Amino acid sequence: MKMLVAVLIACVAIVFPMASTSTATVRMETYPYGKGEVRLLGQLAWDDAAKGPRPAVLVVHEWWGLNNYARDRARALASMGYIALAADIYGEGFETTDTSKARELAGKFRGGDRALMRERVLAALAALKAHPLADKGRVAAIGYCFGGTAILELARSGAELNGVVSFHGGLATQVPASAGGIKAKVLVLHGADDPSVPPAEVQAFQDEMRKSGADWQMVAYGGAVHTFTNPAAGNDPSRGSAYNEKAALRSWEHMKDFFAEIFR
Repeated sequence: MKMLVAVLIACVAIVFPMASTSTATVRMETYPYGKGEVRLLGQLAWDDAAKGPRPAVLVVHEWWGLNNYARDRARALASMGYIALAADIYGEGFETTDTSKARELAGKFRGGDRALMRERVLAALAALKAHPLADKGRVAAIGYCFGGTAILELARSGAELNGVVSFHGGLATQVPASAGGIKAKVLVLHGADDPSVPPAEVQAFQDEMRKSGADWQMVAYGGAVHTFTNPAAGNDPSRGSAYNEKAALRSWEHMKDFFAEIFR
């Protein structure tokens, strides 16, 4: 009987691993990187109770700049065992709550200078890979809205990383991917009713991915509009931008499943 109990306990331990006695201690600090006249001041998050290199995830902010939402996403990833860098695309760690200013800054990169957008996000990726706690063979990037656009540009650039995840990001580009040009796996998490990304843009993106031969997936969440992951977007979908709890939770789970695949 004692032997039977011992075997059952061992089986349970295999199916449901015992909880660790250590508690995650997430640290976050300013992480300057890049070259040039504009200082890039990312925020780096990691669990300092863990030892040694671990998978690394780049987080790119919405058009508001490097605000609490982007920092919180980096902390959440750090608590899951990753080292995460919340990138600073605008420079100087800038953030705003003014819609006009956000539109102006995002437009400089998104509608005007995609080369500069790629330069900034590539600089962030290089900085993250250079950190001694980053496992350079297991690297991903995620982005929200403006940041989703940025990490898709990162993939289109042919950057060396395992995968990218766009949350309600813009899908259009001025420089479509070339055949065989995308090395990272691509996951796009999209609000099916997002007025900021109309069906024609979705179709053009899918055609681009097919022509490039990329390894890509796209998940559309019914009833979700733009910014569906961020509670700060409010709860009025008629405005075109609103939080959707179901889509937010499902998209985070889809990201985790994707990471389990690409970091296997």
